[in-house]
Amino acid sequence: MNTLLLSIILVPIVEIYLFIKIGSHIGAFTTITLIFVTAVIGVYYAKYEGLNTLRSGFSQLTKNEIPAYEMFSGAAIAFSALLLIIPGFATDILGFLIIFPLTRKLFFGKFFKNVKKQNEPKKDFIDGEFEELEDDDKRKF
Repeated sequence: MNTLLLSIILVPIVEIYLFIKIGSHIGAFTTITLIFVTAVIGVYYAKYEGLNTLRSGFSQLTKNEIPAYEMFSGAAIAFSALLLIIPGFATDILGFLIIFPLTRKLFFGKFFKNVKKQNEPKKDFIDGEFEELEDDDKRKF
């Protein structure tokens, strides 16, 4: 099956299951309140982290460096904000894990190292000097 189709089917099933389990332990009103509170806190923290990433990206640009990690981090923050807005406990946990810089580096660090390694310039040339000699009849062998 297609991964996207499978996730569209499985994510709501997992979220409904978690709503029922957690709601039976802490109550319906508390569960709904918790969902709204995590969404609000997540969106504000995403805004904060996004601005920090933007500031770091501009700092990289002023140093004439490519802000590759910052661009990737900004996309991850936008995705985590989307996960935090979607109601549910599983998406909130994943969103909070992606939005924190430490766990984001743990998740995507290996991927970013591979991308960085591929972008390094290859040195497939030989550096040398040459001297052009004039063609003289005296120098013929």
